[in-house]
Amino acid sequence: MFGLGWAEALALVVIALLVFGPEKLPQAASQAGRTLRQLRQMANSAKEDLQANMGPEFANFDPADLNPKNFVRKHLLDDIEKDWNATPGVEPEPATSPTQELGVGEIPPYDNEAT
Repeated sequence: MFGLGWAEALALVVIALLVFGPEKLPQAASQAGRTLRQLRQMANSAKEDLQANMGPEFANFDPADLNPKNFVRKHLLDDIEKDWNATPGVEPEPATSPTQELGVGEIPPYDNEAT
């Protein structure tokens, strides 16, 4: 509940009771609930309008991905997390093309640009 414990919630109820009084507290609570519901409906309809007007190439678009934390996690850390969560004993797929094995006595190729 928004990171509030029982003590904080009880303190808020007591403060609301003192500010609004016992007669107007139910009206204030119902108005706050109505306002919250309207805000949620407005946000959902704006999200649906945005997704409908962006076209098919943005079908998987999620506005939460624009949060910098989510953006970094999705685009930069996905591969690292996949490697960390890999099943032990199972070799991951090679990132590059497989190299040829050298035979006995063969010298590996020398790359002047790499050294």
